[in-house]
Amino acid sequence: MERRKLMGIGAGLAVLPAWWALHQVTKEAKRDWRTDTAPLERAFPLLGVLTDAKWVSSRDNDRDIPSPELVISGFARLAPGKLAELAAAHAFVSEEPADDFSSWFEKPLRGEGPENPQWIRSHGLDRDGNGYSTSLWFDRRSDTVRFRALNPYG
Repeated sequence: MERRKLMGIGAGLAVLPAWWALHQVTKEAKRDWRTDTAPLERAFPLLGVLTDAKWVSSRDNDRDIPSPELVISGFARLAPGKLAELAAAHAFVSEEPADDFSSWFEKPLRGEGPENPQWIRSHGLDRDGNGYSTSLWFDRRSDTVRFRALNPYG
């Protein structure tokens, strides 16, 4: 009888690594980016209707210590003609984003976004003050906006 118990325990221990690996893959899939555009449209009303998005939030992860401030970061696709409308109303300069999603919660976004982007930026469209700030970069080729916003809802 002891031998059967030991064999059962051994078989269970042999299956455990496979179960754990599958659990981790499933857990990682749940922590991918978000695709809903409504929260972004509320945060960035001047961008208008967005047609596609990949974004993350500093509050998306199940860390033990939640972030006291909300940061959202990602990419969104503008409606056709919206970037031309913004470019006609604001001065833009060529400017690359300073980092490649270096925060812990931005990991799913690394390597995402448009291919060979030609980033432009209008500092007049970025918001600062009252506890929130936003940085927006636009790719002319793909009508994509890359954003990073601290407390985007004020």
